[in-house]
Amino acid sequence: MTAAAPDREGGVARGDAGLVRAIDVRRLTASIINCTIGAGIFVLPAVAAAGLGAAAPIAYLVCAGLMALIVICFASAGSRVSLTGGLYAYVEVAFGPFVGFLSGVLYALMATFAVASVATAFAGSLGVVWIGAAAGAGRAAVLLALFGALAWINVRGVSFGARLVEAVTLAKLVPLLVFVAAGVWFVHGDFLAWPGLPKAADVGRTAIILIFAFVGVEVALVPSGEVRAPATTVPRALFTALAITTTVYLLVQGVAQGLLGPSMSTYAAAPLAEAASRVLGRSGRVLVLAGATLSMFGYVSGDMLGSPRALFALGRNGIFPDALARVHPRFHTPYVAIVTYAVIVAALAISSSFTQLAVLANVAALTLYLMCVAASHELQRKKIQTGGTPFTAPGGPVVPILAAVAIIWLLSQASAREFAIEGLALAAASAFYFTVGRRSSRRAL
Repeated sequence: MTAAAPDREGGVARGDAGLVRAIDVRRLTASIINCTIGAGIFVLPAVAAAGLGAAAPIAYLVCAGLMALIVICFASAGSRVSLTGGLYAYVEVAFGPFVGFLSGVLYALMATFAVASVATAFAGSLGVVWIGAAAGAGRAAVLLALFGALAWINVRGVSFGARLVEAVTLAKLVPLLVFVAAGVWFVHGDFLAWPGLPKAADVGRTAIILIFAFVGVEVALVPSGEVRAPATTVPRALFTALAITTTVYLLVQGVAQGLLGPSMSTYAAAPLAEAASRVLGRSGRVLVLAGATLSMFGYVSGDMLGSPRALFALGRNGIFPDALARVHPRFHTPYVAIVTYAVIVAALAISSSFTQLAVLANVAALTLYLMCVAASHELQRKKIQTGGTPFTAPGGPVVPILAAVAIIWLLSQASAREFAIEGLALAAASAFYFTVGRRSSRRAL
């Protein structure tokens, strides 16, 4: 028997019903690519080369394989739950409001610290052109203008936000594609020759770093309540985006390696800029550095499209103030959540660099992924769906089990301190839920 996603009194039906389903396959694919291909690809080729040399593509393929398992689970869950909130909504429907709330907290930890850190780096990159943007009042002004403008665009309508992300995605790919198209003719074949297969341990250590060039899917999936025909749109967009992202990464790594050879690992700060300068001179370096800045802006704009919807979902479910679930009567967007999120993240970005919290954000992301993998199996087992024929993961529990094993393997590389910080955050969230935020008990189970 097919079960529908549980409704909420004054919650899901009224909240999500006020939104507009304007995100199609093309826009969701662009959003996923935008949130995945960030500034990291402009520096990671040097990291991969340092670990594996010319055999670095193996690590990318390992990461792509691991992400394929995770993406299958996301596709299965996303095709069954079309509620705003993305991974939080999947977990909440599968395991109930408390576990769902914890997944929402993990998402908040990951999203706010990650985007604040990227925004700070964006201001720093502008500081190369305008020195005042690098620190002090100038830096604060840049960050306020950035989040203020993006909040205004996204309040005006989900189509405006999605169009911006689509445009930025195309724009941020241009420097990478120009680099590949120009550089492929000057590649030295001997720089790409493998001296032999690398050790499994070396591949693992490199993949642990590179895997974070593949994350970001969760941000793009948060506006699930504004996706058209999610049962088919979500799986198609996920698989298309993963294929495009992996192809771009392999091309960039191969051309950079072919241009710089063994010396690439010595250009840790900007390997692509150095490689581009070998082919296009100073203009090539400027093009790649501009592309890195644009990628940072693209990530922030994609996050502003997705992450505020997580606050909306928590307000909709009665855990956070109901005001966060308000939908603008004219623009049909969660305007209170968008403005609130912009204020919070701008304050975080202005007050600190947050680079020290990068690993914590990654641990939170992987823990959230693990919860969603489990949720995908539970949703499929319960035959829950909210419209359309859902995507069914092949092999029953095999794919979720393999994905869980891969995530646990990656999490095992984190330190006890990082797990302790995450544990304290979840303990505090649990105390909040059972003392202040348990109004979500209105949810009809």
